[in-house]
Amino acid sequence: MDLTVLISSAGRRVGLIECFRHAARRAGLSPTVLACDQNPAMSAACWAADQCFPVPACTHPEFSDAMLEIVRAFGVRLVVPTIDPELAPLAVAAERFAQVGARVHVSPPPVIEVVRDKLRTVEVLGAAGVPVPVTIALDQLGPCRRSLTWPMFLKPAGGSASRGIRIIHDPDELPANPEEPMVLQELLRGPEYTVNMFIDQRGHMCSAIAHRRLQVRAGEVEKGRTERNPLFYDLATLVARALPEARGVMCFQAILDERLGPRVFEVNARFGGGYPLAHHAGAEYARWLLEEVAGLPARPHDDWRDGVLMLRYDAAFFEG
Repeated sequence: MDLTVLISSAGRRVGLIECFRHAARRAGLSPTVLACDQNPAMSAACWAADQCFPVPACTHPEFSDAMLEIVRAFGVRLVVPTIDPELAPLAVAAERFAQVGARVHVSPPPVIEVVRDKLRTVEVLGAAGVPVPVTIALDQLGPCRRSLTWPMFLKPAGGSASRGIRIIHDPDELPANPEEPMVLQELLRGPEYTVNMFIDQRGHMCSAIAHRRLQVRAGEVEKGRTERNPLFYDLATLVARALPEARGVMCFQAILDERLGPRVFEVNARFGGGYPLAHHAGAEYARWLLEEVAGLPARPHDDWRDGVLMLRYDAAFFEG
């Protein structure tokens, strides 16, 4: 069976394209992998795809229409977003894609509204029993600033890829007029983990695979190792319970703080940058997603390999 996938905001995600090709073959499918980006000629993943296309920025009002045009023209069955800012417009447009036979791998808008706001994320997770760090909106800090335990972590409320984050050692260091909403978060100290999780179409959390982030570059894991610990499965179960409408692949960040224990501080409702490690370790979420889209029997499981090490390196495409 032929099946066409469109990777959006493809950027450097050559590894994700390779995962989808491998997953399709394992599912008995014949894949065509398309990619799009603002500037495909400068995207390594677009070079790795079977075909690529330019699209406006995901903040542009014509972004979804441009994506929909590609879907119609090439019979795309699955659209895979890869960055946080495109989740909201694609979630709003998901029904339009469904009408032409394509599933957008995105949770409904209420889920995206929560995970794209770091303050709401900790509020919703905390209410469901997920251990979270103390988090305060900068513009709500008021007189309590002196009673907080400093240093604290300052980050954009809607940021991603480690953009704009820094440690604040004293309240006098706080910006007076930030350009965007900011939050202050309890500074956690300890090993950091990403937990990838798969939620099937019935809303059942089927698998959770954790890797320790041994080294990070621009917010994305560069060196990591899978670790099997029941704690992470339990945390994933709580996260899924906190976001009952979530579907498909998600990941969350957690730190095992040396004083406080585990704290979950961020949720990404998409394939994370470190997903290829999970895939190689046997948590083939791309395959299960393709099987769902193709109407094939999907058999999600939690039987993945512990101790799998990923060491990323730079490779290149050349022109001329």
